[in-house]
Amino acid sequence: MTITYGATRNAAEALRGMCGGAVHLPGDPGYDASRMPWNVWVSRLNPAAVAYPRTAAEVSQLVIAARAAGLQVTTQATGHNASPLGDLSEVLLIKMSAMTSVEIDPVKGIARVGAGTLWLDVVEAAQACGVTVLHGSSPDVGVLGYSLGGGMGWYARELGLQTNALTAATIVTADGSIVHASATENADLFWAIRGGGGNYGVLTEIEFRTFDFSDAYAGMLVWPWEQAEEVLPVWAAWAVDAPRSVTTSFRILQVPPMPEIPEPFRGRNLVVIDGAVLAGDAQADAILTPLRALHPEMDTFARVPTATLVRLHMDPEGPTPAVSATAILDDLPSAGIDALLAATGPASDSKLAVMELRQLGGALAVPAERAGAVSHIPGQFLAFALSIAATPELGELGEQQTYQAIEALAPWTSGRDYLNFAEASMDTSRGYDEDAWLRLRQVKTDWDPFALFIGNHAIPPLGDD
Repeated sequence: MTITYGATRNAAEALRGMCGGAVHLPGDPGYDASRMPWNVWVSRLNPAAVAYPRTAAEVSQLVIAARAAGLQVTTQATGHNASPLGDLSEVLLIKMSAMTSVEIDPVKGIARVGAGTLWLDVVEAAQACGVTVLHGSSPDVGVLGYSLGGGMGWYARELGLQTNALTAATIVTADGSIVHASATENADLFWAIRGGGGNYGVLTEIEFRTFDFSDAYAGMLVWPWEQAEEVLPVWAAWAVDAPRSVTTSFRILQVPPMPEIPEPFRGRNLVVIDGAVLAGDAQADAILTPLRALHPEMDTFARVPTATLVRLHMDPEGPTPAVSATAILDDLPSAGIDALLAATGPASDSKLAVMELRQLGGALAVPAERAGAVSHIPGQFLAFALSIAATPELGELGEQQTYQAIEALAPWTSGRDYLNFAEASMDTSRGYDEDAWLRLRQVKTDWDPFALFIGNHAIPPLGDD
């Protein structure tokens, strides 16, 4: 790794002492560890400095100093979805991992969390208070990035996106001010962060709605992957017309023989449908009847505490090397099913760890009331292909095969993207409708005209084309 000197190095040196947490520069003993994102396949992030503030006031000092020194600013909690950031050689990376806090007010129906907080901590705190939050499928994803990019979890077809459950945020803006944003205060900024991510400032705290239930009918159905050709057409047809109370995913899994993986799955190739039904047991049973008629070898659907759903999907926890690709599908006719199975099914040469389709529709299909920049997700399915990049050779193969899997579905894609799943540089405008994109750029112009802040999917000010 090349150590930066000259003007950028001097600017970064000026950041030392700006916060109570550590500040690491290239060449420092802790620099390599601090610059590493959650996805350790992304090893090219070489920021001018990495800082660990503990308070909003320290964030403000860092932002003011970075701007004075000619450095841009970006942030991470866990470092999920870091790959699109690109060259950070003249960027201050602010790690939010020291700013963790969770407060649940079940009377007001509000959760308040610090910017570095992980979903597991919030889910468990909510369960203890008898309420539920719109968490994702992984316990160690940061609440902030998930929430600002959309946030589509197990209750999404009934309750919508997490980003539209936000009620307020505290943000350090480009001049170092610490501002409050909500529907009634700095409303344009509040609209933009809900879907526009970290392009508008450094968020230090967010508030969002909780929901008055603490259990759900949830679980998974499992088949050997040789039954993919039988199961996928039934699920795809069922998913389109299913009641909005149910949210599921379909996955073809090639599970590695790792000791931390539960024994029934370890080293096997499987078809899995998992999800949750927000209905009574009898109604939930009736909803799932067409899928159970396919005689899964395992059926774990039952009434369970909602806190258990954060690990239902068995997403990997801790730093993981991976490559992925994604697309939103308008529909999935029989030709699309054939194309997907030909690219990733049992008769293919696919080495993908995951080929996944998430069920859209329901509340996801219509703009939410008082929505932010991402008001809904158009389409019927969200496709996601992932490969474990344990070696450079496997990473190269994974990049090729994830692309091929999504490309096979190209005739049925919507032209829009769900940016929380987009782990590569791309045209950010594909995450929004045309009016929202123009409005996002206007808010960027108003609040950060010189593009001090860089989100993982960048939104430029107007005129910066």
